[in-house]
This record gives sequence, C-alpha cells and structure tokens, in this order.
Amino acid sequence: MKRTFTVDQANRMLPLVERIVRDIVTHHERWQQVVGEFELANLPGTVQGSAERALRLQEDAERLAADIQGFVGELEELGVEFKSFDLGLVDFPSIRDGRAVLLCWKLNEPAVAHWHEISDGFSGRQPLLRAV
Repeated sequence: MKRTFTVDQANRMLPLVERIVRDIVTHHERWQQVVGEFELANLPGTVQGSAERALRLQEDAERLAADIQGFVGELEELGVEFKSFDLGLVDFPSIRDGRAVLLCWKLNEPAVAHWHEISDGFSGRQPLLRAV
C-alpha cells in the first residue's frame, strides 16, 4: 500500500520536498543546456578538438541525468510523486471522501493548497476548501 498524506503532513514535509524539487529543476535545466551543446559539438564540420569536447559534454550530461534520477528517487522514497520538470510539480497521494486522490504542489507555491483526481492530472487541479 502506498503512503498517503494529509494536507498537514504534506505541508510539514514541504521544506524538504521543495529543496529536492529545486535541485531537480536546476539540474534538468543544466542537463538541457549540456545536451544542446553536445548536439552542436557533434555536427559535421565542427572545429578540431570538438570530439574531446563532445565526450566531456556527454559525460556531464550523463552525470546530471544520474543526479536527477537520484533526486527523483529521494522523492519516491518519501512517498511523493514527481510529475513535471518544467513546473517542478509533485503529487502527494491522499484520501478524500474515502477515495484516493492526489494533493498537488508546484515549485514556488507557499503551501500544498490544491488537489486533483488521480485520473485528471494537473488540468483537474482544484483548490483545497477543507483539510484532507
């Protein structure tokens, strides 16, 4: 059985979750930059020494990807589901009115204040009107 959270539990965990999500988003942005540089370095007709640079960039991209995977794993160990690199979005499994739902939080929000049905995803996000 998956861990479930009340709103209070999710909000108490938020400082740690926010640090991890911020690391994920920052590393992902850097990973995208490195991958773009790697692709340019591999274009035909690039300057001499670009093979060395491409290898370094590939190693950097792999290291960043491993770091990201580790951060996502940390969230999973906490019972939190990572959903979006662009939004820094996470879901906390919860129970509302006797059914499974997800409490929804995204980076830079001050608190967990939204929820959605499991089948709806972010597009079905609704404000919390009462504690879950």
